Amino acid sequence: MKRRYLVALGLAAAAVAVGMMPYSRVTSTSSFASGTALRPFAGAPASGQPAPVSLAIVRTSAKPVNEALVVAGGSLSRQVTVSMSGFVIRHGEHLLAFDLGLGSQIDRQYGAEMPMWARPTFSYARPVDPLAAQFARAGQPLPEEVLLSHSHWDHGSGLEDIPKARVWVSGPELDLIRASHGGAGQPWMSQVGRPDIRWETLTFPDGPWMGFDRSLDVFGDKSVVVVPMPGHTPGSVGLFVTVSSGRRFLLVGDALWNAGELREGQGKSSAASMIVDGDRAQTAAMVRQL
Repeated sequence: MKRRYLVALGLAAAAVAVGMMPYSRVTSTSSFASGTALRPFAGAPASGQPAPVSLAIVRTSAKPVNEALVVAGGSLSRQVTVSMSGFVIRHGEHLLAFDLGLGSQIDRQYGAEMPMWARPTFSYARPVDPLAAQFARAGQPLPEEVLLSHSHWDHGSGLEDIPKARVWVSGPELDLIRASHGGAGQPWMSQVGRPDIRWETLTFPDGPWMGFDRSLDVFGDKSVVVVPMPGHTPGSVGLFVTVSSGRRFLLVGDALWNAGELREGQGKSSAASMIVDGDRAQTAAMVRQL
């Protein structure tokens, strides 16, 4: 790719292909201090050396689907694997979760809020292995900071499993959450409607970054940078992560579902896009930009 970064997709198995580290590579860390601002979470270490940065994918569910269901122009005979995942960024002593995938209460959430007509297209495979359960098995403390790419069902389901976390979303996304009545392409109140969720609002005070007009340099060292990616939802965001090796990843939420969308520049299938993309023209423009 021209900009020499690797794109990790919110729903698609292409995240496997870009070589992300397994969760077991994440080591125990302390939590972010309560009341700190998101920019920056922490300055340079006292030693003056750059903080070590790593990235792990945490797959909570995966299933094969027909490519034509997820990619415009996809093959009716080819299967692709759809993964519902969260990501964990370690920056020095800090852990940040970017999306959570499916949580322990997904059966109840899905049963209450996914319309019957949408279930043949939008479903998930059992067993589900929630992010919080994977942390518990590894003997790790849960992240106390969660950044959502957006608030759809397969990204925020695990919020119930991390009730003490501060949850960061953009202002337009928080407006969407507060106005939502549920449905296939909307936030679900069973996930994001709890009155005790500690919502925090992202702002983008930093300048252009990698082709995006605005950005938020999370730690102040350009290793973890949030950018607006509106279209799929009004407040969708993406996350650039540069790990200690120098390799750079771009986590795109659901702006894309499959690497084939990048190759073809066509985005999701029309049927899926009509249901889940809040602004189809804006989403298509984002695909072209990527």
